[in-house]
Amino acid sequence: MKRLALLLTMLIVPMLSTASAQAQQWVASWTGSVQGPYPIGNPTAQLELKFAFPTAEQGARDQTFRLIVRPDVWGQQTRIRLSNVFGTKPVTFDEAYVGLQESGSAIAAGTNQPVRFKGGKNVTVAAGESVVSDPLPLPFVKAPADPLLRGRKLAVSFHVAGESGPMTWHAKALTTSYLTPPGAGSKSQGEAESAFPFSTTSWYFLDEVDMMMPGQAKAIVAFGDSITDGTASTINGDDRWPDVFSRRLRAAYGDAFAVVNQGIGGNQVVGPVDYAAKPIPAGPSALSRLDRDIVSLPGVATVIWLEGINDFAAAGATTEAVMDGYTKGVTHLRQKIPGVKIFVATLTSALHSNPTYGTPEVDAKRKALNRLFHDAKIFDGIVDFDGATLDPATGEVKAEYQPNSSTGGPGDKIHPNRAGYAAMANAIDLAAVTGRATK
Repeated sequence: MKRLALLLTMLIVPMLSTASAQAQQWVASWTGSVQGPYPIGNPTAQLELKFAFPTAEQGARDQTFRLIVRPDVWGQQTRIRLSNVFGTKPVTFDEAYVGLQESGSAIAAGTNQPVRFKGGKNVTVAAGESVVSDPLPLPFVKAPADPLLRGRKLAVSFHVAGESGPMTWHAKALTTSYLTPPGAGSKSQGEAESAFPFSTTSWYFLDEVDMMMPGQAKAIVAFGDSITDGTASTINGDDRWPDVFSRRLRAAYGDAFAVVNQGIGGNQVVGPVDYAAKPIPAGPSALSRLDRDIVSLPGVATVIWLEGINDFAAAGATTEAVMDGYTKGVTHLRQKIPGVKIFVATLTSALHSNPTYGTPEVDAKRKALNRLFHDAKIFDGIVDFDGATLDPATGEVKAEYQPNSSTGGPGDKIHPNRAGYAAMANAIDLAAVTGRATK
């Protein structure tokens, strides 16, 4: 009997281990949609960067980036993606590290781990391309659901060898990251802050962080323009609507869902037609970035799409053209990600904001598009952000949602503040979006 029990144990344990391994999958945990090249974009509260990057043509020169990002879920393994999509020459990255941020550019002692690319510590990425690192263990993550990791941030450090040329970036990070001076060499391995005297409120080259998660975990992509990117929310406060939405999901479902933000300030659904030839601060069109910013991400189950106001105000597009863009985008996503759920969000008001966005004509187009959303049969549901933020008496965003939480002042009547973003996030029906009942 003992021999039989031992034999059964020898057979069953490997089977359980295999099943456990199969139950794990990569899930996107942080993203920053790329645009560029630097400095083409719409950053918020950006410091003077002439000492860090003397010329845009030269880009980075023999210097180290320490980018601060907040994973939405944690795993015991991670991997990163570095992008040179909008560069014009190959970029060599070396001495990449990932560690737990302590404060500022300082890293918690003993957490900084080296990143490898196909086993090597450096990788050269051709212009127009990106690269995903090898899996990297995070020994400080003892349990992915550890509540003490909630809200903690990673410091992703890497050295650019030589000159990068024009840099791929995400302008509006609303998060402080850190840079060494040009010519400082590789400082990625160090945990102290002294090597990083310059700060920036943008991300460069890095556009994705994945975590190894249980097989049932899924990613929800918040896709859109500056109102998803978080304009007028708090610097380093993580109070954009996707952030607040994520915290609601966490309270309801634990680590079952990760929310990643693929908003770009100023972005349009259908324009510009040829961003590569004539880049604009608003980034490439939503339709042109679907594959990179949604389809390529691991674990995507749901998309919440909010944009169109820039098509009307900045490009003069018709309501029909924008709705046609949505239709094409939804069709493409459903072809590439079978079973994906796609929710559209109603556009919030910009009435009386400025001579371009605040006109009755733009507001009429906005209202017409919102009506088309309700009539369309292509979406899995509608999130009513307009209803959550509109003051019916004025036609504007509610007065208490107008003062700017990033830089102060009365606000621009286009972008909600942190209170407005919270109202938007709280308007999302969790059960409808996730397909799961709340507790």
